[in-house]
Amino acid sequence: MPTDNPIAVTADNTIAFQGEHGANSDLACREALPSMKTMGCYSFEDAFSAVRSGKARLAMIPIDNSVAGRVADIHHLLPGSQLQIIGEHYQRVDHTLLACPGTDIGELTHVHSHVHALNQCRDLLKDLGVQPVVHADTAGAAHMIRDLKDPTQGAIASPLAGEIYELDVLKSNIEDAEHNTTRFLIMSAASQKIRSERTKGKIITSFVFRVKNIPAALYKALGGFATNGINMTKLESYIVGGSFHAAQFYAEVEGDPADRPMELAFDELKHFTHEIKIMGSYPAAPARDKIG
Repeated sequence: MPTDNPIAVTADNTIAFQGEHGANSDLACREALPSMKTMGCYSFEDAFSAVRSGKARLAMIPIDNSVAGRVADIHHLLPGSQLQIIGEHYQRVDHTLLACPGTDIGELTHVHSHVHALNQCRDLLKDLGVQPVVHADTAGAAHMIRDLKDPTQGAIASPLAGEIYELDVLKSNIEDAEHNTTRFLIMSAASQKIRSERTKGKIITSFVFRVKNIPAALYKALGGFATNGINMTKLESYIVGGSFHAAQFYAEVEGDPADRPMELAFDELKHFTHEIKIMGSYPAAPARDKIG
């Protein structure tokens, strides 16, 4: 896998992600949109800001993982991002045990990585008898191992990180679960047109809303999707505003807002909710029906 992209860097062909180069988000950008240059950002907010300010055209944001569940904080951040969702991408996670060149796997005493990566590779860490060390991100751990030049220290990161930081691969595919996959959202500035024409195939619509403080409001609000034959694939709640009485919901359904059944479902939704915000309507990724 090439780590150097000869394409000239311009804002229009740049996609931002959270993390250092070599992170799984970086790998997702390169696989989903290989013609674009990747821009690492310190935080999700910085990745959003890069798009809003015109430094990047798109952002690749992880939303959930088949093993670890939803990505912490992302549902809080999406509504205020001022961006729209224009696509999705499913990235198979291949965790790799990396170390300084010439290191023997038996020399390792500590292995560094993001907490989720460490948890997803428990079997190998237990077999090796090494001490797991939590790091901010997987690629950052690989970067640190390169700088340390200590054969007792290893890292769990992507194969791409191993190439970028010139580390030896001691063992590949070390994740405990073979289905380990992360789903990403591809986001653009809200001013950009989502689709120039109707797309053939399955469309996913993502939106957030709050229900009114009345009995059975959520049940009644979602009834329109059932009666109009619309499949809801995701519904998650989270607390906003520091109040346990103010829950916000993030939902995804199969359908285009321009379709009559969707119009009817959203009309019913409005009767029992407030602050409905459509985050985007976009083609379903081919991998959506192959996973799970």
